[in-house]
Amino acid sequence: MAQQKALAPLSNLISLAGKTALITGAAAGMGAATARRFAEAGAALLLVDIDEGRLAQLGRQLEEAGGKVSLYPADLADRMAIARLWQEIGGAAPDILVNNAGIFPFCKYLETDAALVEKVMAVNLYAAYWLCQHFVRCRLERGGGGAIVNISSVEAMLSFKEDMAHYTMSKAGVIALTRALSRDYGRHGIRANVVLPGAIHTEGTHRARRQVWRDPSLLRVGYHFQARLSLGRWGNPDEVARIVLVLASDLSSYMNGAVVPVDGGFLSA
Repeated sequence: MAQQKALAPLSNLISLAGKTALITGAAAGMGAATARRFAEAGAALLLVDIDEGRLAQLGRQLEEAGGKVSLYPADLADRMAIARLWQEIGGAAPDILVNNAGIFPFCKYLETDAALVEKVMAVNLYAAYWLCQHFVRCRLERGGGGAIVNISSVEAMLSFKEDMAHYTMSKAGVIALTRALSRDYGRHGIRANVVLPGAIHTEGTHRARRQVWRDPSLLRVGYHFQARLSLGRWGNPDEVARIVLVLASDLSSYMNGAVVPVDGGFLSA
């Protein structure tokens, strides 16, 4: 009987030592939480956000904790800015790409205009598309391998909140993009998976909840939303970041094209 191969230690499987990760929307919320967990796991970080001040603040915190960090302020709604970003990165080409940047302005469907829809699509979907293209090309030039973790939303699977058609459409596109890339490039060792957060405490969701005072009908929406959370509570950004870390690491070496809810049971209710 062939001798069973020794199992790799869990500490090795979750380690990102020797790897470089690019994270967008990194200055706050789930992006910042992911940056902190990746730094703890040993990754060198390339952090991207439109908010230069908060990005610099996070960078200082991570460096003080011993992290290796490079900062890239950029407006990802601009495709040329993405091209310039990749040129700046140069030889520090990443092994891991996390497309986390996103916006979710509320607007009634019949009141949306081309500018709003184009902005949401540019940040939420097109930026991920072009960043993935740069990443895949870079990885193929280096012989393949690498991990993409895209951030979508439970809204892409279950349109629950009114006035979010533009957002829902963009996030559904992120799922489709992820699964297409997993099919096209899995044989080159490039894994692509997508996370669906739901009911996560971030500054963005807190701003949205404050709109209840301007539109009391949102109380009804909030009640039914809360009722779908089988865990009975909202999550925090680190609970998403830990799953992103798993998907970026060798702990998930046989996961490709997976759609992973991190939603407190919202989609299963």
